[in-house]
This record gives sequence, structure tokens and C-alpha cells, in this order.
Amino acid sequence: MTVRIEDITATDWSPLLGSPGEVVEDQADIEQCIDITLGTPKGSDPHRPLFGCDAWLWLDAPPAVAVPNIIVEAIDSLELWEPRIELASLKAELAESGATITVVWQHKGSAVQYTREVSIGNAA
Repeated sequence: MTVRIEDITATDWSPLLGSPGEVVEDQADIEQCIDITLGTPKGSDPHRPLFGCDAWLWLDAPPAVAVPNIIVEAIDSLELWEPRIELASLKAELAESGATITVVWQHKGSAVQYTREVSIGNAA
């Protein structure tokens, strides 16, 4: 169902990826932005070459090297590109062909926390 601009009531909204005419609002918008930020390699957006996250560069490193560097890359990216949130915690777990990043976040000034898992590489 297509959403009319007049029907959008949230301050934070964006088009729903993969669903033309649909939008995500509020928490869903922020979670979609977290997914996009962590899943986009830096340099792949020609208009914003610094946008994204290079956590994927560490997937082939030994776990003792990969995990802390994935965490640093993810934190740096989210702090730069998602100013609407505060990070409560972030962890990374390696899988056979990728990694899962678990982000615990809250709206700035709020105590309510949300958890979002983002897979990078081929992790499922």
C-alpha cells in the first residue's frame, strides 16, 4: 500500500527499502539506518565517500584481531552517521563466512533500549 506524504506523522522517516511506496518511521527508520550504515562499505556511495563501515575488512583476520576491530569500525560509523542514537553496547561475533554485530541503542535522552542485529559478509 502506498503511503501519502500527508499520512506520515513521524519526524524521522524514510522509504522502506525493497518496498516502493512504503515508508518506515521512528524506531523502524533508525533500525533501517543502522542496517544501511553497517552494511555499506566506505567508498561505495560516490556522493558520500566516507559513509558506511569498513568492519568487513576484518572478516578474514584472526578472531583476536577481527572482533575488536569490527567493534571499533561499527562504533565509529554509528557515532558519525546516526546522531539520533546513543550506543549502550555493541558486540561482534564471527561466523564461518561473516559476522553478526549486535547493537544495543537508545534514542538520545531516552532510557528505553533497543537491540538490532546486523549481519555483514555472508553471516546469516
